[in-house]
Amino acid sequence: MSTCTPTRGAGTGVSPLRSGTVTLRAPGRLHLGFLDPAATLGRAFGSIGLVIDGFETAVAVSALPGGRTDELLAATPAAEAELERAARHLAALRRHSGRHEPLRLQLLDVLPAHAGFGSGTQLALAVGRAFAHWHGLAVDTPTLAHWLGRGLRSGVGIAGFDQGGLLVDGGPGPDGRPAPLLARLPLPAAWRVLVAQDDTLHGLSGQREKQAIATLSPLPQALAADICHQVLMRVLPGAATADLPGFAAGINRVQQVLGEHFAPAQGGCYTSPAIGRLMQGLQRLAPGAVAVGQSSWGPTGFAIVASAAQADALATAAATAGLLPPGLRLRSVAARAHGATLADTRGR
Repeated sequence: MSTCTPTRGAGTGVSPLRSGTVTLRAPGRLHLGFLDPAATLGRAFGSIGLVIDGFETAVAVSALPGGRTDELLAATPAAEAELERAARHLAALRRHSGRHEPLRLQLLDVLPAHAGFGSGTQLALAVGRAFAHWHGLAVDTPTLAHWLGRGLRSGVGIAGFDQGGLLVDGGPGPDGRPAPLLARLPLPAAWRVLVAQDDTLHGLSGQREKQAIATLSPLPQALAADICHQVLMRVLPGAATADLPGFAAGINRVQQVLGEHFAPAQGGCYTSPAIGRLMQGLQRLAPGAVAVGQSSWGPTGFAIVASAAQADALATAAATAGLLPPGLRLRSVAARAHGATLADTRGR
């Protein structure tokens, strides 16, 4: 498979063909923590995650009459950096489906890479679902993820792609299949998430991530039990009953345990020291009323509060306190109670 020279700049060279386009928009997610990374009961990882608005990957598939190979286009420099990976996904989809008609695949937008938003999984599933829908293939999302090598540790990105919400999975199976979804709840509609980004750093990924996990001491079973207790009796009930203090107490404890566990691999409880200072500062500014932490390997941090007004006030207070140095961005978004969206303009 070959790719053409990527198109740069939004709106340049990425207009859909008259035959119609299938456009898929996949939301970002925050990974709030593992349940049992050491598999003390035999099943590794298990995860809790949250799908959010405001961050997405968007792709479009259209026909390519007369083409001999696929044409891949990018609307932004960040999307251009993902073209090679998108081409590999197309190749894998063709191997598994037997469908080989050349297509035009446009990467309209992508999530920040290696930052804790699940960019790799959402790109794979966005390409996979758009491809399957274009060809009328009845393939579920876990199967697409398995074809494309996603969900090897966490299943919340896969479940979040389909459903959105606050999610808990049971860890991948021994056959490599994505993790089963154990619980899903919508976060209370009034709650808001302050997303803190540090564009100067990237979280661990790929081989570096595998090596880091391999060098860590196993998380003791007592701490895994503590995490599971917090999720079952604080985090999920807190979300179900709009009890922000209870929810926050559970998330903060889970993040403390996992931050200390992964600190040797990421240089501290937070990959970004500036994000770490910000999160600690937010806890001081709103004691007992904010759930804070790092998504996956970071550097992205999050702070979940009870309302948009509180999010705005907390962001202002953080800036006044000098907790937002140059290079850090703080953005208020809503949790998302639904998954990816698909638009098919063929036949219109």
